[in-house]
Amino acid sequence: MNKIHAAITAVHGYVPDYVLTNKELESIVDTTDEWITSRTGIKERRILKGEGLGTSDMAVHAVNGLLKKRGISAEEIELIIFCTTTPDMPFPASANILADKIGAKNAWGYDLQAACSGFIFGLSTASQFIESGKHKKVLVVGGDKMSSIINYQDRTTCIIFGDGCGAVLLEPNEEGLGVMDSILRTDGSGKQFLHQKAGGSARPATHETIDNNEHVVYQEGQAVFKFAVTNMADVAAEIMERNSLTSEDVTWLVPHQANKRIIDATASRMGVGSEKVMINIQRYGNTTNGTIPLCLWEWENQLKKGDNVILAAFGGGFTWGSVYLKWAY
Repeated sequence: MNKIHAAITAVHGYVPDYVLTNKELESIVDTTDEWITSRTGIKERRILKGEGLGTSDMAVHAVNGLLKKRGISAEEIELIIFCTTTPDMPFPASANILADKIGAKNAWGYDLQAACSGFIFGLSTASQFIESGKHKKVLVVGGDKMSSIINYQDRTTCIIFGDGCGAVLLEPNEEGLGVMDSILRTDGSGKQFLHQKAGGSARPATHETIDNNEHVVYQEGQAVFKFAVTNMADVAAEIMERNSLTSEDVTWLVPHQANKRIIDATASRMGVGSEKVMINIQRYGNTTNGTIPLCLWEWENQLKKGDNVILAAFGGGFTWGSVYLKWAY
């Protein structure tokens, strides 16, 4: 019997209609289009508008599109892993809320929080359920409504983040296609450089935390940039070396879309040309857990069966990692 791999058999994404341009940000904070573009590569990002709308509402669009594309019903889904830093509420899990909204009556699920690395952590986790034979249809959703935790008076963070969501379906494959390997890392000593100060059990919401605007993303950009450039590039190179892949063997690099300079450094470390790198940061900014599945969704028609694809991400806390997969369709 051939080894079972967890293969992506469908992918879909969703971004909100509202476009927040660099030009509009110029009227909100002291910044310029040229400054933002030269330092991040971002020109615009999408924002989810509407009373009471959360991350799960974007996920509904992404998942329903995926189910339609694959030709299956929500009731066939057995497990949902929802990778998000901005769940609809602290509990219940957004995975449970999503299952109810799409009618996935036979699925169990949970949320996975690893900041911007969440989607690849979730993909690696989900693949274990497929490889073990426990489940045959697993949804991995990556999405965030980052606008809900951004201070639009802080020009160091409000220029970077946007809202969006992507989803993939994992199913068993015995052709040697699917998730082949993953390398995942964490270093909690980095928490001081990128975190949300209040809103957790250590510092619950009070008048003081709200008055001090501590329920938003706090980032020390230079420190994060330095760690991200090194670690995201190194782990992508490490997974290539571990699987005896040369730069010629790699069909696509799918990097987390945090900063164009970090993406370029990762591609350079891997020896991969820009024509092999999936980039949409200029249109969507950093959607945190949404970046990698949104790239796969937008490039789906260029992906071919057997393509060697390297995913790489870096997130707050710190978290980082890489997944090597062979495209299955």
